Amino acid sequence: MIFEISREGALKRLDAFINSELANYSSKRNFDLGPKDKSNVSCLSPYISHRLITEYEVTKRVLAKFPYHKVEKYIQEIFWRVYWKGWLELRPQVWSDFIEDLKGLKEDDNYTKAINGETQIECFNDWVKELKENNYLHNHTRMWFASIWIFTLNLPWQKGAEFFMKHLYDGDAASNTLSWRWVAGLQTKGKHYVAKSWNISKFTNNKYKDVKLNENASPLTDKREYKLNPINFVIEDISNENLLVFENELNLENKNLKKYKNIYLVLLSNEARKLKLEQNVLDYKSKIIDDQKKRFKDLQIINEVKFQTLTDEIKSFDIVHPSIGENFSYLNTIRKKKDLELNFVLNEEDKFSWQFSNKGYFNFKNNIPKIIAKFI
Repeated sequence: MIFEISREGALKRLDAFINSELANYSSKRNFDLGPKDKSNVSCLSPYISHRLITEYEVTKRVLAKFPYHKVEKYIQEIFWRVYWKGWLELRPQVWSDFIEDLKGLKEDDNYTKAINGETQIECFNDWVKELKENNYLHNHTRMWFASIWIFTLNLPWQKGAEFFMKHLYDGDAASNTLSWRWVAGLQTKGKHYVAKSWNISKFTNNKYKDVKLNENASPLTDKREYKLNPINFVIEDISNENLLVFENELNLENKNLKKYKNIYLVLLSNEARKLKLEQNVLDYKSKIIDDQKKRFKDLQIINEVKFQTLTDEIKSFDIVHPSIGENFSYLNTIRKKKDLELNFVLNEEDKFSWQFSNKGYFNFKNNIPKIIAKFI
């Protein structure tokens, strides 16, 4: 699986999918045809997760070719990422608790065998290899993988979410963490996802048969409750001459960059991260940042060391809001340490959409036409 490392490449992939495969998406999307054939899905998530292209931009291009009712399922799937981000923004403690939970979890022999693809489950072992080699898995396979990890291998969901984040090009705090919670039965309490042998066989075209799984597992439980926190960010209100952009929020197409004296694009090294990434994932992030540098000449690419040096002299920044997760947590730490004034700028589309993330996805899904009508 090869991903183009550019915005231009992402748009070409999107257009090719729209023109050749989108019409059959609903009927074919659940099939995992193996690591060499992902033609039935768009494979745009590595770009969307970094906002090299946005969910709204994808939707606009799709609707330029098809009426909404013909592509409703695809658009709903695209908007899952918007929903997850909004859900976590409204409940940031979920991310903090996930990171804290990891500190107390041990890595035993069962865990070691799982991450090395040395279990008794052939399909799981193959998916571990595919994940490490391609830094990508089909979405349906991710659900099977997480279910086997939690309910058959009896491993902590948090360690599985960490494993995915280490290796996925499209790993982000919201989609990854909350999807694992959903499979476990924690996101929608009591409603979990249990992988079934017949389902794996059907949607891999019988590549894997008679998989021995725990198909009668009960959902996990967690007594912690999370209250809604209001989102209160500026929308495109430029108040500083210095702008910070992080690697998971790279869309600068509609930003008024001319008013900024300095634009800094930040990529944290593993030394600054709570979750350590594999080098090829960091390299992917670095390459897409370099692509933005080519397109926006005034960008300055920096790491956390350079950023902290800057904060010795500069105390006020506008920041394209990087969403709850690794980058946001890092910023909060530095803000307290260096006594910074940080003005988080949130795009209008996200702020409008996230208000519908206050409940489950069914409620959000019903409001997608309203989001489209307003912005697309």
